[in-house]
Order: sequence, then structure tokens, then C-alpha cells
Amino acid sequence: MVTPMPRRHDGTEQTRVQHHYHQELFPALHDWERTEAAIVEFTGESGPKGLLGLDQMGHFGPQGCDLVTQLVRETFPDDVLTVGELGSGFGGALRYLADALAQDGGGVARMYGIDLVPEHCAVSRRITAAQGRDEVTEICADATEVPLPDGGLDVVIVTGSMPHFPRPGAVLREAARLLRPGGLLVVTEEVSLAPPGRAPSAAFHEAHPPDVFFVTSLPDRLRQLREAGFTEVVHRDLREWAVALLADRLKVVRLFHGSVVRIYGTEPVDLIRRTLTTAREEYLAGRLLPALLTARLAEVS
Repeated sequence: MVTPMPRRHDGTEQTRVQHHYHQELFPALHDWERTEAAIVEFTGESGPKGLLGLDQMGHFGPQGCDLVTQLVRETFPDDVLTVGELGSGFGGALRYLADALAQDGGGVARMYGIDLVPEHCAVSRRITAAQGRDEVTEICADATEVPLPDGGLDVVIVTGSMPHFPRPGAVLREAARLLRPGGLLVVTEEVSLAPPGRAPSAAFHEAHPPDVFFVTSLPDRLRQLREAGFTEVVHRDLREWAVALLADRLKVVRLFHGSVVRIYGTEPVDLIRRTLTTAREEYLAGRLLPALLTARLAEVS
């Protein structure tokens, strides 16, 4: 088992802006016990799959987590894995993936969730404790300075958090440091990649503030991965899949609007709707490139 080392404190301004944005988007999360009861009543599920809406209403949600699970298990079919998620937020994807990997293969020895915002970590810890989990550990830290030793992880995942990292190259270098040789990186790029020479529209930035969401060109991301020491980099274009997925998620928000408002509140639901709508419009216009990236850390020769 990997033991966390002392935390270093950095990123004060990003901590503030990320907390402020996500508090406006998901204020109900800070009273998660009440929110949990409402979600269970609505979905009929009390496990991580039903509760993933706590912090995954934004873009790819559980469907994105299923893509990650499939790729991890294709790489390590029967291994018991030590996994870290960078930018784990309120821990919805973290706990979902812990269960999904346990159901399909050897399972996980330890899941580390790393997030910059103390309030997010506190909520995630409360949920983890309430579910009686001992395989999940939350660490409040900057994704560029994670208090874990070198080479202790089999897999590092980033489920949609890449746009929240103002220094994505440094985050990828840290992912490489954390992985053992031959370890796997899996990244869902939801609204974080753009074609060369293009940028998202003003309408997109109204719902995705530019001090919270940072966009990188695809060639720059591939370069960042190479410079971090990754090999076997694979870029999977998710445009068609993502356009259909966000249409389905918008349909759910529309059809069950009253129930969703009772869970999250009127203003957050409007922001969720605008978030999904503008992201889908960027996909259709080709200004953003939804994708799934995988890479391996080079083996020691």
C-alpha cells in the first residue's frame, strides 16, 4: 500500500475560482445527505452509479467512466490495481470506477482521489465514509505536486478534469512521475482540446469561464505527453459519440426538469443545461474535440 506523504500548499487563486464555480454549479453537494436522499428517490439507486449525478452532470458522466474502465481492463485484464485520479472533485467518478474495476477483473487495491479544493475533498470523504469504503483515499493537493512517492501507481486517470488545470503539461509530468514503468494513463478530454488555430466561441465561455476552463490544441497535448515521457499515445475521436450523449443528457434534464430542479435548484439546473448545450454546439462546429487519450509510461530499458 502507498502511504501519502505530507501535503504541499499551492494554487491559492485556482483553489478559489474552482471552488466558486463548482459551488455555483452544485450548491446542493455541500448538503449532500439531503441531496443523496433526493437522488436515490429519483433514480431508485443508492450506489455509486445512481449517485454519480452528484458531480458528473457536466459532460460525459457514467458513460465516460465506462469507457475508462474498458480501456483499463483491456490493458490489465486480471491485475489488482493501484489507481490515482487527478482532479477527482466530489469523488463520484472515483467511487464508480472502484466498483466498475472490481466487477470486471481483479479489482483495486487502492484508489486515490487527488483534488485541489479542500471543500470538494471534505464532501468526498464524507460520502466515502458513509458508504463504508476502505479502498478509497482522498488527498487534497495540487495535481502538479501530489504527495505520493514516485512509481507507486499502476494507472492514472483524468475523467474530464483536464480543462481545470492551468498547467496541463505539468500535470502530465506529474502523472508520469506517479506511474510505475509500463503504467497506464487514461484521459477523457471533454471540453479541453481544440483543433490547431481554433478556439471555443463566446457563448461557450459564458457557461465555461476562461479562468476555470483552459483549452489546449490537440498537437500541443500530444507534445505534452511525449515530453512527459509517455509512449504508445492513442487519440480516440469521440465526436459522434459525445454529440449523441449530450443530446441524451439534455433530454433527461428537459423531461425530468421538475425532479432535477428539486435536487439541484433552479439556477444550477439552468447552468447545467447551458453547459451541456454549449459544449455540444462546439463539438458540432468542430471548435472542440471530445476525445479519449491513452498512453503508457516508457519501460525502463
